[in-house]
Amino acid sequence: MPGPARAFAGADRRGRLPEGHDADNFRKVVLENFDMSLGTGLNKIKGKVFRIGHIGHFNDLMLMGTLSGIEMGLDLAKVPHRSGGVLAAMEVLKNRDVVAMPKSAVA
Repeated sequence: MPGPARAFAGADRRGRLPEGHDADNFRKVVLENFDMSLGTGLNKIKGKVFRIGHIGHFNDLMLMGTLSGIEMGLDLAKVPHRSGGVLAAMEVLKNRDVVAMPKSAVA
């Protein structure tokens, strides 16, 4: 996997909800309100986690949109969380070295 795509390849893209909150209900809230589909947990973690999936290219702007949908969905689903995760992620992305992606890799 070339360049920036490699950074996401080994990353854990799951979110675990606190006890007493159903991840499948959270996924439904996000889908109905923001038209954003999150993956489900499988087997033993079904209903406990959601997954962020992507096929191929996934850039910083796509990540920020996804994190925004998750944070707004947590609010709407009344899942307790610390707000400000989106702003924190934005600061990290703004302050890191950017690796330019060749145009051919994007298309």
